[in-house]
Amino acid sequence: MKKLDFIHLHEMEFYGYHGVLPEENKIGQRFRVSLSLAVDLAGAGRTDDLELTVNYADVFGLVRDVVEGEPVKLIETVAERIAKRVLAAFPGKVSGCRVRVLKPDPPIPGHYRGVEVDITRGRFS
Repeated sequence: MKKLDFIHLHEMEFYGYHGVLPEENKIGQRFRVSLSLAVDLAGAGRTDDLELTVNYADVFGLVRDVVEGEPVKLIETVAERIAKRVLAAFPGKVSGCRVRVLKPDPPIPGHYRGVEVDITRGRFS
């Protein structure tokens, strides 16, 4: 049986300037990102060696750079950029990732907890 291991980073919060409306690009807003990484954790679990897993601080920094970086219109684009950066940064370790980008306060009239996109990308064969 093939094992499937994951590292989850839940609701990392950043401030960015993404959005279609001009005020979103000018004022900015909060974004929450949750990330699940498909990583073989058996070696790290047996040896207690950080080199055999993915450093969470490094992942957090990559996500922060995307969300707090160059503004785009769509959170779909933010999610794609995060997935691309994470997969490129850890080619021998991360075989796939699930990225959820939540915009908790979009400028849309009504009552709700936010809008979110959820994508899965990877090196699947």
